[in-house]
Amino acid sequence: MPTFKPARRLLAVAISASLLLQSGQAAAIGLLQAYDAALKNDPTFQAARFENEAGQQNRALGRSSLLPQISASYYGAKNNSDVTYLKYYQGKDVTVPRDYNSRVASVSLKQPLINFDGIARYRQGIAQSDYSDAVFAGKSEDLILRLVGAYADAQFAEDQLLLATAQRDAYVEQMKVNKRMFDLGEGTKTDMLETQAKAELSEAQVIEARDNLANARNALAGIVGIDIKHLDGLSPHFRPLPQPRTKVEDWLGLALEKNAELTAQRHAVEAARLEVHKQRSGHAPRLDLIASYSDNKSESLSNYNQVVEQRAIGLQLSVPIYSGGYVNAATSQAIANHSRAKAELDAKVSQVTVELRKQHALLTSGTAKIDALMKAVDAAKTLVTATQKSIQGGVRVNLDLLNAQQQLYTAQRDLAQARYNYLLAYLRLHNAAGVLTVDEVQKVAGHFAPSK
Repeated sequence: MPTFKPARRLLAVAISASLLLQSGQAAAIGLLQAYDAALKNDPTFQAARFENEAGQQNRALGRSSLLPQISASYYGAKNNSDVTYLKYYQGKDVTVPRDYNSRVASVSLKQPLINFDGIARYRQGIAQSDYSDAVFAGKSEDLILRLVGAYADAQFAEDQLLLATAQRDAYVEQMKVNKRMFDLGEGTKTDMLETQAKAELSEAQVIEARDNLANARNALAGIVGIDIKHLDGLSPHFRPLPQPRTKVEDWLGLALEKNAELTAQRHAVEAARLEVHKQRSGHAPRLDLIASYSDNKSESLSNYNQVVEQRAIGLQLSVPIYSGGYVNAATSQAIANHSRAKAELDAKVSQVTVELRKQHALLTSGTAKIDALMKAVDAAKTLVTATQKSIQGGVRVNLDLLNAQQQLYTAQRDLAQARYNYLLAYLRLHNAAGVLTVDEVQKVAGHFAPSK
């Protein structure tokens, strides 16, 4: 059997999903197709993507504090002036009109040489950009969890509808059997009433299941951006996924290193620490290289008919002395925020640890639970068959068969729920460990197959 590379498989998924989007109609969709559509259409993920794009500008904003600042200006004016010379001629004032055009053009450059505030801003910009990347990575993983959760809810709702419909049909068929036996004098009115009551209740369950399915599909459609008509159901050959790590300690070590939320919070702590440095730099001197060039013609009346070309280069030292207590207050505030960020990191570590242990336990027990429920389904099927034969032999009554059918329905529903919970626990465990990627989505998608 040929093996396809993940990139080629994702390309095929992207092409098929694009065709679905172009059709603009309800369509059958698999998990990988749904994931590709969600990447393009989920509003929450799109907002996260734009948020990350905005966050990346923090790097450039911080760097700008260390780069040269260049400005240019031009000034032009037409001047109408009167110059009066006091007692200029024979003791009388003489006024001479002087109309002229003035022009001032200049270019200046300011390059920081020693700027502790700029250095802190530069490093803080890097930390903030890294924080934005980590947040986006976390929201990318969150998209997978939301999508697979909504997909599983929709498919489980469809499973429930099919099971409820099958149970109702079984009760309806049993009603026919009860009626034939009653007509032949071998059944009772009680048997008919018992089955009818079960059938009416199952009809209500079918209606409820149909509403739940519509709601679940609408929730999924809100993520993938297209109407949902059919979904791939669980494969009849469902098998638990192999785990390269079995010990919870191995998963915890991975989570402390790669979990997106922890990574983001560490960058937040670093940004808060650099904020302290930035505020403290309000007491530090600043040294700048200043260079300028200007070309002035008749800049003022005193420079009438003069062209002045001036070049200058030098150093500017600024020494802050007192700012009304602002620097001290801002520094104290930054120190408190830094301590808060570290406390939030500790809380996040505890939260991730609890979640990882929980999902690891669910995944570990999920395999045993699925095996037990599979045996329960087989036993319930055998019980239904045996009860039917016992009724014919006069050992069991109609109510025993109804109870056996209800037990089978419950076991089938619980088995389906356990399988979906297992897949979700698998993804949530990898999410807590910080290693949830599209490869895990592909593995989970392998447990679904198109309905025949």
